[in-house]
Amino acid sequence: MVKDQEYLQKKASYCLDLAKKLGATDTSVNIGNSISETVNFRNKKLDESNRSDNLGIDITTYIGKKKSSISSSNLLNDNLDILIEKCIETTKNTPEDEFNSLPDKDLLAKEVKDLNLYDDTHLENEKKVDYLSTLEAFASNDKKIVNTESSFVEDKSNFILANSDGFCKGFKTSSFIASSVAVARDDKSMERDYEYSLKCHLNDIKNPEELGKKAAEYTLRKLGPKKIGSEKIAIIFDKRIAKGILSNFANAISASAISRGTSFLKNKINQRIFSDNINIIDKPDMFKGIGSKSFDSEGVQSYALNLVEQGILKHYLIDTYNGKKLKLKSNGRCGGTSNLYFENGKISYKDLLNSYSRCLYITETIGHGSNIVTGDYSVGATGFLLENGEFKYPINEITIAGNFRDMFKNITLANDLEFEYSTNSPTMMIEGMVVAGK
Repeated sequence: MVKDQEYLQKKASYCLDLAKKLGATDTSVNIGNSISETVNFRNKKLDESNRSDNLGIDITTYIGKKKSSISSSNLLNDNLDILIEKCIETTKNTPEDEFNSLPDKDLLAKEVKDLNLYDDTHLENEKKVDYLSTLEAFASNDKKIVNTESSFVEDKSNFILANSDGFCKGFKTSSFIASSVAVARDDKSMERDYEYSLKCHLNDIKNPEELGKKAAEYTLRKLGPKKIGSEKIAIIFDKRIAKGILSNFANAISASAISRGTSFLKNKINQRIFSDNINIIDKPDMFKGIGSKSFDSEGVQSYALNLVEQGILKHYLIDTYNGKKLKLKSNGRCGGTSNLYFENGKISYKDLLNSYSRCLYITETIGHGSNIVTGDYSVGATGFLLENGEFKYPINEITIAGNFRDMFKNITLANDLEFEYSTNSPTMMIEGMVVAGK
């Protein structure tokens, strides 16, 4: 079992009291415990089973506008004494930074909402093995599947965040992750693909038959890829890839990038950056949400934000430090987004596929080709050629490119949004992208 709140609170209070006694004007302490159990299969046989129990503490001390941090996995009081003494000494010798401070007290969360993020169900190893045995059997059912890997991970976590302004709160979370990777081969190529399921509650995980079938299906359909020439064409991004576009947007509106002037979206608040039918929401209070939380990593209350309304950028993701640089108050986004998503579009998935007589459907991107300074986007990709809404054949060895300034304004979203991850998107079409092929 993970450490309970009482134990973590006691350790946090000990650190806060000692830091104050040694001369800290402010202190922040984060203590967490997580227990993870993992079972891995390879080619229908048990490959590995392990368990980890991680306990750690992060301490940040302030002396006026000076700040330093230290961390450890040893929570014995004798070690905490040494850690805090070292942290205080380091703080004394650190240059001042006028923006260093704890969050404003009036912004701190007053309560921890019950968002049903913890499932105390424990799946015994034998049951994990049974799940993966079934999954592997369905993933390798076709003779063209030559290799399979799968895993089941159960994680339970608890933490306390406390500071010298009287904030002391935390909550438990759990996650259950099942994944399947399949490799297929024919006389023309060897391909791989995957499927996985991530949920807070065990009963919400996809069944092993469905997961194994999907991994095999995704892999088999990629066999025998063809090459295409270079052209300018509409591209449809599968939901698994479309959410990556949304992640790039989130990086571009982080207060750290904005304050450094390293984002193409600097000075764009209340300006139109998407077409007028695009809405983007970050919702931390989603029931059973993978990214749900009552407060950010500084203790600032997190509340739902309409980041983009009818194509217009309304908010940056603001933490305390960079917010002070920008003369803006934190909106509870230290550490990033929570449950971020594009609101559903108005067109069906089928109609989106039929939008053009010829377009590309991308199922995988390769490389990290996003530059939030310039907005340039260029990645390797694989997928399918679509003609009149039908998947004609798989394609590979292409590069797709564009600039987010143009891409954002040319997005069309289907109405097939599902909340499978902490960042989610419906199937997405972007018109007029450049494809470099053979």
